[in-house]
Amino acid sequence: MAGLPYHALEQYLAKLVKLGESVAICEQIGDPNTSKGPVERKVVRVVTPGTLTDAALLSDKQDACLLAFYAVPNRRNRTPTIGLAWLNLASGALRLSQTAPADLLATLERIRPAEILVADTDHNDATLAHWSSALTRVPSWHFDLAAGHTRLCAQLGVANLDGFGVDSSAVACGAAGALLLYAAATQGQQLRHICSVQFEQETHYISLDPATRRNLELTETLRGTEAPTLLSVLDVCCTSMGSRLLRHWLHHPPRAAHLARTRQQAVSAWLQAAPNAAGDALLGLRQSLRQIADIERITSRIALLNARPRDLASLRDSFSQLPTIRTHLTPLTEHAPLLSALKAALEPPAECVALLQRAIAAEPSAMIRDGGVIARGHDAQLDELRELSENCGQFLLELEARERTRTGIANLRVEYNKVHGFFIEVTRGQTDKVPADYRRRQTLKNAERYITPELKAFEDKALSAQERALMREKTLYDELLQTLLAYIAECQRIAAALAELDVLATFAERARAHDWTAPELTDESGIEIEQGRHPVVAAQIERFIANDCQLSTQRKLLLVTGPNMGGKSTFMRQTALIALMAYIGSYVPAQRARFGPIDRIFTRIGAADDLAGGRSTFMVEMTEAAAILNNATPASLVLIDEIGRGTSTFDGLALAWAIARHLLSTNGCYTLFATHYFELTQLPDEFAQAANVHLSAAEHKQGIVFLHTVNEGPANQSYGLQVAQLAGVPPAVIRAARKHLQHLEQQASSRPSMQLDLFNGAPIAPPPDESVDTAQPEHPTLSKLRTLNPDEMRPREALEILFELHALATQTE
Repeated sequence: MAGLPYHALEQYLAKLVKLGESVAICEQIGDPNTSKGPVERKVVRVVTPGTLTDAALLSDKQDACLLAFYAVPNRRNRTPTIGLAWLNLASGALRLSQTAPADLLATLERIRPAEILVADTDHNDATLAHWSSALTRVPSWHFDLAAGHTRLCAQLGVANLDGFGVDSSAVACGAAGALLLYAAATQGQQLRHICSVQFEQETHYISLDPATRRNLELTETLRGTEAPTLLSVLDVCCTSMGSRLLRHWLHHPPRAAHLARTRQQAVSAWLQAAPNAAGDALLGLRQSLRQIADIERITSRIALLNARPRDLASLRDSFSQLPTIRTHLTPLTEHAPLLSALKAALEPPAECVALLQRAIAAEPSAMIRDGGVIARGHDAQLDELRELSENCGQFLLELEARERTRTGIANLRVEYNKVHGFFIEVTRGQTDKVPADYRRRQTLKNAERYITPELKAFEDKALSAQERALMREKTLYDELLQTLLAYIAECQRIAAALAELDVLATFAERARAHDWTAPELTDESGIEIEQGRHPVVAAQIERFIANDCQLSTQRKLLLVTGPNMGGKSTFMRQTALIALMAYIGSYVPAQRARFGPIDRIFTRIGAADDLAGGRSTFMVEMTEAAAILNNATPASLVLIDEIGRGTSTFDGLALAWAIARHLLSTNGCYTLFATHYFELTQLPDEFAQAANVHLSAAEHKQGIVFLHTVNEGPANQSYGLQVAQLAGVPPAVIRAARKHLQHLEQQASSRPSMQLDLFNGAPIAPPPDESVDTAQPEHPTLSKLRTLNPDEMRPREALEILFELHALATQTE
C-alpha cells in the first residue's frame, strides 16, 4: 500500500501501469465533520493495463484493449472452439469472435491486447508463453455461457443477440460475460457507453499471420521502432481518433472489394474537386479537423462520470466545428455516397450543444475542485455566492487604507492565502506601532501577521461563501454529467464519423503528396502492378526505381534471382504492401494496379532463431513454411525469400525445390519466390505457370552497381564477392575467395563427386583437402576423358570412344 498526494496520482499511475501492474485507488467517502473515529474509505476504481480511460495513461494513437478467451471442447472432434471477446474501454467498442486453437496466436497478434483474461483452470500456458506478462486469471465460473449471454443482453438492453449477428450458443458469449464482469468491477459502476457489439469472422479480413505483420513492418519495424513503417508514412491524420482507426484498418484489411471501392470513391472526390471560392476543399476540411478533440475518449469518460471540465469544453468547441466540416463536404456528396453518409452522421445534437455552451465556462479550470468551471448566468445561486466571495477585494482595499491611517504604518498590507486566510502584515521594525486590538496570527523572519475582530468576521463570511460556491459548483457539475449521459450514443456516432472522415482525407492527402493512383479491384484473378514503388522506401530516398509485377492464373509463381542488396526483398514486400493498401481503400504507389480477390498474405522472409521457444533459425524457417503450405489457397499472396539457407546446401536446395513445386502444383497461390539456388530457375521448364525474373546489376572495376530493375529471365550470377567487398571484407579475404572460387569452378567440371547436382547432373567437386597427397599419377581413363568434348560428338563417334575407354580401364586393372 502507498499513500501519495492526490495531485500526483497520474504521475505514479503512469509508471505502475507501464510496468504492467494493477492499481486499486482508495478514496475517502465519509464526511470528517460527522464521522467519529476513522473516516470511511472505499476502493472506488481498479486501474489495470486493459481498462485504461485516463488521457494521461493512454497513447493518443493506439488503443489498449482488454481481451477474454474461453475454450470449449468440441463434441465432434477433439479440437476445442475458442471464444474471444475484446473491449476498448476508452471508446466502448466491444467485439466477439470464435477461432480454432491453431489461429489463436495470429488473432492475438492482430488485436494486440494490453490484458488477457483466462479462466484459472485454463492450461494454455505453453501456447500463451509470449503473452504471459499480460495474463490475468479469473474464476472459471465467470465464463459460464448462459450467464454470459444474459449479461451481454442486459448490457445492450435487448432480449436476444440475433440483431447483432451473435448466436445465443456462441462460445464467445462466455468470454464476453467474463469480460463485462471484470470491466464493471474495475470501474466500480455501470459501463453505459457499451451499447453495441460486433461479431467478427476471420473471413471478413485478409488474413495476416504474425510473421507477415512483422516482416511487412506495418506498424512496427523489425527493430521494434515505430518508424519507418507503413503507418508512419500514411499517418498524417488530423485527429488522434483518425490515427487509431488507420492503425486498425492496416491490421484488418477487408476482403470485400466493395468496401475499398467505396472508400476510393471518397478519396477521388477530393482529388478531382476543383478549387472553389472558399479554397481547396481537402485543405479546408483538414484545417477544420485539426480543431477537433478526441470525442471518442471524452464520451467514454462522460459515461464513466470521470470527465474533467476541460473535456467538456473541448467537446463543446469540437461540436462548434461540425457545421463548417459539413459545409466542406456538401459539394462532394453527390460524387461519393460514403461522404454523404458521413455528413449526415455529423449532425450535432442541438440540446447537448446548447447545454454545454450555457453551462461550461469559456476557459474552465483543469479540476472541478478549483472552481471556475460553471459559466456565469447558468445558476442564480452560484452567481450570488460568487459575487459575495469575489467582491471582498474592495473591502480589503478600504480596510488597508483605514488601518494605515489609524496606525501610521505606511507599508501595512492586508492579504490572503489559503493556509492562514486573511491577515494584516506589518514589518518587524513597525511592530511598536501596532494597536492593542491586533492579535498575532503568524511570525515571520522579517514581519508579523495579525488579525482583527473586524477582519475575522469578514473572513468567516467570505470563506463560507467561497466554500459554499465550490460545493454548489460541484453539485451542478455532477448534474451536468448525468444529463449528458442521454447523448452518449450520438457522441459516439459523431466520433466514428469524424475518425473515418479523417482517415479518408489522409488517404487523399497522401495520394496528392506522393502521386499515387487509384487501384482497380475486380473479381477476376490476378495481380497487375505497373511501375510499382515501395511506399516506405520510396519516401526515404530521393530516387526509387519502379518495377512491374504480373501474376495471373497462367503466371502463378515468379522465381526472383539477383545479387544480395539488389532489391529482391524490397520488390516482394512492395507487392504485398500495394495490395494491402488497395484493400483498405487507399490509393497506391504505382502507375497502374489491378487486383483480383486476395484472402491471405503470407511471408517467409529473413532469418532469426527463437531462443525463448527453443527453436533454431532453420526450425523457425520450416515452421513458417509449413504454415504457408498448409493454409495458402489459390487466392493467397505468398512471399518466400531464400528459404533453405539454414541447413546444408543440398538439403536446402532440395527443400526449396520441393516447396516451390508444391506451391505450384497443390496450393496454386500467387507466389514471389526469391532464391540464390540457380538450379530452381529450371522450374519453368516443368511448370508453365512459373516464370523467371531477376534484379539486374552490373560489374564495374571489380565492384558492382545495383540497377534495382526487374527484368525477365534468371540472373547470370549472384555477385557474392562484390557484395562482400562493399560490406568491408578485407581485400586479402576477397582475393583469396576469388582464387578459391575459380578453383571450385574448375574442379566442378573436371572431377566426379559423391554428391551430384539435383538438376543438371553435372558433377560438383568438394573443396580440395590439403592434407591429402595429390601428386599420385592420373588414371589413363581420366586423361582420355579430359580430352573429350561430348557436345561435338556424333553418336557413332561416342560409341567408339565408349569402347576405347572400356579397353583402357580393363588394361589398367
